[in-house]
Amino acid sequence: MKIPQMIAAEFRRLTSTKMSVIALIALIAVPVLYGGLYLWANQDPYAKFAEVPVALVVEDEGVPASTSATGDTTEARNVGEEIADELVADGAFDWQRVSADEAEAGLDESRYDFAITFPADFSDALASVQTDDPRQAEIVLSTNDANSYLAGTIGKQAVEKIRATIAEKVGEEAASTLLDSISTIRGKLVEAADGAAQLADGAGQAVDGAAQLQTGATKLADGNAQLATGSAQLATGTQQLADGTAQLATGSATLADGAAQVADGNAQLAASADRVGAAVADAAAAVPEARTDIEAALQAQGLDQATIDAVLARLDVVGDRITTGNEKVQSVVGDIDRLADGSRQVADGSAELAAGASTAATGAAQAASGAAQLSDGAAQAATGSAQLRDGVGTLQTGLGKLADGSTELRDGLDEGAKQIPDSSQSTRDAQASTIADPITLETSSLAQAGNYGAGLAPFFAALAGWIGIYALFLIVKPISRRAVTALHSPIRITLAGWLTPGLLGAVQMGALYLVLAFTLGFQMHHPLGVVGTMIFASVTYAAIILALNVWLGSVGQFIGLVLMVLQLVTAGGTFPWQTLPEPLAALHHVLPMGYVVDAMRQFMYGGDLSRAAADFGVLAIWLVGALVISAIGVTRMTHFRTLRDLQPSLIG
Repeated sequence: MKIPQMIAAEFRRLTSTKMSVIALIALIAVPVLYGGLYLWANQDPYAKFAEVPVALVVEDEGVPASTSATGDTTEARNVGEEIADELVADGAFDWQRVSADEAEAGLDESRYDFAITFPADFSDALASVQTDDPRQAEIVLSTNDANSYLAGTIGKQAVEKIRATIAEKVGEEAASTLLDSISTIRGKLVEAADGAAQLADGAGQAVDGAAQLQTGATKLADGNAQLATGSAQLATGTQQLADGTAQLATGSATLADGAAQVADGNAQLAASADRVGAAVADAAAAVPEARTDIEAALQAQGLDQATIDAVLARLDVVGDRITTGNEKVQSVVGDIDRLADGSRQVADGSAELAAGASTAATGAAQAASGAAQLSDGAAQAATGSAQLRDGVGTLQTGLGKLADGSTELRDGLDEGAKQIPDSSQSTRDAQASTIADPITLETSSLAQAGNYGAGLAPFFAALAGWIGIYALFLIVKPISRRAVTALHSPIRITLAGWLTPGLLGAVQMGALYLVLAFTLGFQMHHPLGVVGTMIFASVTYAAIILALNVWLGSVGQFIGLVLMVLQLVTAGGTFPWQTLPEPLAALHHVLPMGYVVDAMRQFMYGGDLSRAAADFGVLAIWLVGALVISAIGVTRMTHFRTLRDLQPSLIG
């Protein structure tokens, strides 16, 4: 009997009755129902989040409008309400605005999968960043794992996304405010730089003016010093004049007293009178010239005309009296010269002379006193002008430092303004947006599944293939006892026992592929590679379970179930295999289902085909190894019989 005949005989047995046909069809449909229904149910759950009911509680009281110390007015704002409105408009979940009590009751009664609450101080906490007491705002997530553990996980992800969105929004507003403030500061720096430039120019002009003032003050000090010297000399001269007039008064009195004696010594008196007359005439002649010299000296000292006139007025009184006295003296001298005519007239004239001399002495004394006051005033003026000269020098030095400092200030403000970029409002808005969210995620995928269901498809297709083969071996006889008895060809018997479930498994995988590719619409980058992997995996599974059945019988069938469970957790179909405990991770590298999953991913998502070829190599080793082990078992069955072969199976 040839291999096709043995396969045909097994198919006739499997379809001998209507119930057998129904059972065969049902078992063939097992992988399609398992893999298809599960992947259909999980095809794209993320697209259904909009139907997930979520309670949204807004207790936020907002922040009232306020006016800062600088006069800036802040509008009233309720960030919690703003975010809630955005969430409802976005529609990522079935948001339902409820109270806190309604949210708690609904979560307890499974009407909501989770609840999100914005507390009463939410807006106030966000606004506290601009105060001396900043604090974090809080979002409250309420979950109930008794309803769904994954719902709580989804809620945490949703809250994290909300938190990131709010943080980005608050950060953008804060950055915008900061950049606007920096722009304002730059404008003020530019204005300050302009003012500093004007100050520097004014300080330079002040330095020039102070230099001119210093020159004038120096000249004034020198002139006042000369005036002080001249007025001191004037005081000395007038004092001498006063002394002389006092002496003249005394002499005139003596002359009056000795008028009688004059008559006796007319010749001697005439000589004396001539000398006195000459002296008085000289004094009278010197008064106008002294007045002119004094006036010139006062003018040279820079005194005003009123002061000069006051001084000269006092001198004029003395001069007038000296002139008057001179006239009288000259008259007396004439009289003395005419003493020969009458001693009595000389006596009378000498009396008058004594009176005039007394008046002249008084005027000269007053002139001396005025000259002394003038000397003191001139000395004070010289001291003050010297102090003025020194003060102007200090002022000039200070103004020089002011000019240097204002120049440095101007340059510093100008340099500082240049270091702050002059940006437009649109540029600042873009900068604030970038500061708030400086990183954008750009994904590049070497291979992409498309959606959640497509991501799970390789794993569940591989698992469905094992389940399908396992179910077929419930009705398919691994090795025909008739063939073992009639034939002594272990290879043909093994191949016939393997190809029968292998062909049925290929039908299963073909049907499952049609469901994945057309019913569920999963994208296949390499369709032939995907269906080829599924079929090759199925025939490999058939060889493995065949070997278990040949050697262990129904116990081997049970071990096939155990292997399915082990591969369910070690294939790395959901989480990466690296997350497995070490013993299970070691099994991942040994058991075949992980390689089936990997090969399907490469073909289905457009991955590395060389990896798929390596996976096929591992599966081929399992296939060949299982067939060899099966053939060895069949050889034992055709040549030997033991008591164990006659014992009933522990299972069934």
